[in-house]
Order: sequence, then C-alpha cells, then structure tokens
Amino acid sequence: MTLVERWVTAARGAGATAGDDALVAAGEALLARWREPQRHYHTVDHLTAMLSIVDAEGGADTVRLATWFHDAVYDPRSPGDANERESAELARAELTGLGVSAAVAGEVERLVLLTAGHAAAPGDGDGELLCDADLAVLARPPAGYDDYAAAVRREYAHVPDELFRLGRAAVLRSLLDLPALYRRPALAERWEAPARANLERELASLG
Repeated sequence: MTLVERWVTAARGAGATAGDDALVAAGEALLARWREPQRHYHTVDHLTAMLSIVDAEGGADTVRLATWFHDAVYDPRSPGDANERESAELARAELTGLGVSAAVAGEVERLVLLTAGHAAAPGDGDGELLCDADLAVLARPPAGYDDYAAAVRREYAHVPDELFRLGRAAVLRSLLDLPALYRRPALAERWEAPARANLERELASLG
C-alpha cells in the first residue's frame, strides 16, 4: 500500500466523506509538504517511520492523521511552537474540508499540538502513542542518532554555531527533564535508556 493509499484509508476511517479524488489530492499535497527542500530530518522518512510505529502499536486513525499533520508545516526559522500551531490549524481546516466531523478534526488538532512539548497527560493513550512515535529517533543506535542530529543541524544551517549549540542544548535539557521520554510501557522498556544516553552524549558534545 502506498503512502497516499494509507492516508486515504486513515481519512476514511476517521469519517471523511469527500470523494476519492479529493482525498488523493489532499494526501499528495501533504506529501509535497514533507518533501520541501528545507527538510533534512523532518522528511517522508520520518513520517513513514512514525506511521509504522503507530500501526505496530494498533493506533487509532486519529493518531495516524495526527502523524501526517504534525510536521506538515515546517519552517526552521519559525519561533517557538509556531510550526506545531500552524500544523494543527492546517489539520483542522483540511480534515473539516474533507468531511471529517468537527469533533474528530479537533481531536487531531489537539494531538498535533502535543508534539510541541511531548507532555501527554496520564491516561491520554493516543497522545502518548503519538509522542512516543515522534521521539523514537532518540533511541536509535549511536551512529543512527548522530545521523539524526546532523540532519537537524543542516535544517538550521542559517543559525551560527554558537547560537545553535545554545538552542540545541536547551532542547536536549527540556527532553531530559521530562519525567519519562516514553509513556507506553513496552516502548519505554526498549527506548528510554538508550535515548537518554544519546541525549546526554550529544549535550556533553555541545559543551
């Protein structure tokens, strides 16, 4: 099944009533966003990896749709959580336009906003799964993690080294300060320790 077919299936599962042509066009437009030239980590590969985790964990279609939208807007020059907020707004508008109910579109919007801080509330199973999938890259083997960190640096090539190190260190500390990086027990057992080791190693390298 192609990525666009997976998108259409998830949208239909969430209640989209638009015709197939409209759904396919929307999926292709989303993929075009994920292929924008300023992206080096936040690419179709990241989208595909997250969707695979959501599928493996039996996630709901709302989580799949939130995965599609969570980095749909990605401008490394945007301040704070502007990308997440704009991605969430896009999700609500696009899904509503495709015939998804306001309640479901609002839930996808809520999930996308969670990826700004990755602090899903206890008991928010869908939020936990989306955030865990988004942070899965942190638990890669060291060489894979270093590739991820290098790709992030390329996305911020416009930022001078000293400022990048300060900003990146703040991001790493905010992640390390989370009570747990991963909330789903099976994922936490596999990923928490290697992810924290990677974060601490990168933080040390930044001085």
